[in-house]
Amino acid sequence: MIIKQRKLFWQIFPVSLAIILISIVAVSWYYSKTVDQFYLDESTADLVSKANLIKSRVTEHLEHEDLESLQAFCIESGRASGTRITVIDRDGVVLADTKENPAVMDNHRGRPEINKAFDGTPGSSVRFSNTLGERLLYSAIPLTRGDEVYAVLRLSVPVTSIDSALESLNVKTFGGAMVAALFALLVTLFVSQNISRPLEEMTKSAVKYAKGNFSGRMTMRKVTASREVATLAAAMDKMADQLDEKINTIINQRNQLETVFGSMVEAVIAVDQDERIVSINEAAAELFGVDRRTVQAKLVQETIRNSAIHQQISHVLASEENLEDEIVISDTSGDTYLQTNAVSLYNGDGEIIGVLIVLNDVTRLRRLEKVRSDFVANVSHELRTPITSIRGYVETLLDGALEDRDDAERFLEIVLRQSEQLSEIIDDLLILSRVEQNAQDGDMGFEMQPLLPVLEEALQTCQHRAEQQDISLQIDCSAELSWRINRTLFEQAIVNLLVNAITYSEKNSAVKVVAEPGPGENQIVISVIDEGIGIAREHLPRLFERFYRSDKARSRAYGGTGLGLSIVKHIVQAHKGEVKVKSKLGEGSQFIITLGV
Repeated sequence: MIIKQRKLFWQIFPVSLAIILISIVAVSWYYSKTVDQFYLDESTADLVSKANLIKSRVTEHLEHEDLESLQAFCIESGRASGTRITVIDRDGVVLADTKENPAVMDNHRGRPEINKAFDGTPGSSVRFSNTLGERLLYSAIPLTRGDEVYAVLRLSVPVTSIDSALESLNVKTFGGAMVAALFALLVTLFVSQNISRPLEEMTKSAVKYAKGNFSGRMTMRKVTASREVATLAAAMDKMADQLDEKINTIINQRNQLETVFGSMVEAVIAVDQDERIVSINEAAAELFGVDRRTVQAKLVQETIRNSAIHQQISHVLASEENLEDEIVISDTSGDTYLQTNAVSLYNGDGEIIGVLIVLNDVTRLRRLEKVRSDFVANVSHELRTPITSIRGYVETLLDGALEDRDDAERFLEIVLRQSEQLSEIIDDLLILSRVEQNAQDGDMGFEMQPLLPVLEEALQTCQHRAEQQDISLQIDCSAELSWRINRTLFEQAIVNLLVNAITYSEKNSAVKVVAEPGPGENQIVISVIDEGIGIAREHLPRLFERFYRSDKARSRAYGGTGLGLSIVKHIVQAHKGEVKVKSKLGEGSQFIITLGV
């Protein structure tokens, strides 16, 4: 069944027409306004007359620029005439006032009576005074110097007396209209309820929509209300559906953006035109040691104390040119190298609204570049030494030393040792390269194997070297201990540690290898402990660097390449472990391999 809905016009027009025709309220109102205007005109004329009486005195004070005397005169004259007197200059600044301190009063240039007076004619208006808290009648006259209006003299009085005089007349005038108004009220009440009820319900729904609650709909209002109201309800329902969809889309996009923004490893900071932080991700907050929840809307200079970043932001804001650079942040932990990219942010109209700066930590890259540079330099140096020695002795032999058999044999033995040293360096470099490449490719060939046979084989390899220095080798390892290892590489790491321990131990001492379960779950700790000369504290941080020697003379004397401990480090890291050293001068050293870190 289709319900025929009436137009809103036919609900309101007949009732409104009947009220207008049977009521004399309009006539009474017009009469009241006419009388009211008459009283206001009379009062206005009186104020203008009073203003003209004191005009010359005010002008005299203004010409002498004696504002204190002007204020005193206004207060005295206002008290005598029962009016409020105000003097305003050309800029709208209050120079004197009988009721308020001119220094704290608002600028009056926008007042209608003031504007009219500055146009050269008296002006008047009735309005509520915020200063005095009551309705006042204002009249203003121009103060001229020649043809120029340089100030305005304004007088005002409360309209309370006028209102009181009109109140009695209004009561009588509107008394007769009350009967008709009462009748109209009864009729209008019924009609208004019929109209307002669905509108009120729609208002409640609109309030829910404004709060983001789009669950309710206006189906019932469409049935009981007029056609116009029903159309409006349908439009609001459609609007609610569209808003709900768009808001959900915006929320999803915002969540996605925040997820991406927060998960970026690069530090990202967005600032507005005033260089206040609009957004900062977790990486940036961690980089600069701030709380991202408390830095919103703060000046970037207050939050990030780095002049290079401030200069980049200022440059982009001023020039609207993207800027790429690299900066260094120094603190107690060392230098941090940041690659920066600052770009302009624009609104829909193409106007710049801020700057987005992305900071990428390239510290590791710069350190790797330095390591590579140092490595090339060290390799060149380490290879140059034996090559130079070989070349020197060969040239000596060619120059005639071959004729002396004893010298020739001695020189050739030196050449042989240097060539062996050169071969060892190359072999160690190849081992390092192979370990790094296999670890990168994930092709380490790990197998679960017991550790005891591997450690015993390493000790056997170093036994002859230890006996030459009267050093005893000891092992403490349970047969049950096993781990996923590349046996060849892991044995090489243990051999390198043993050779290092033997090299730096005194005669008649001991070197011990201990393997045991680690402190953490599923961990194994292998320690190589010697009773040697120990290592100075300043050498410990760099001990595992390539070609680094804590005792260069002793290392070269025993034929060391300077790569042994670096090989150990890379092999252990390839086994997902770590190696550390504990040592004191004169107390020996302990190299600790932890597997399962």
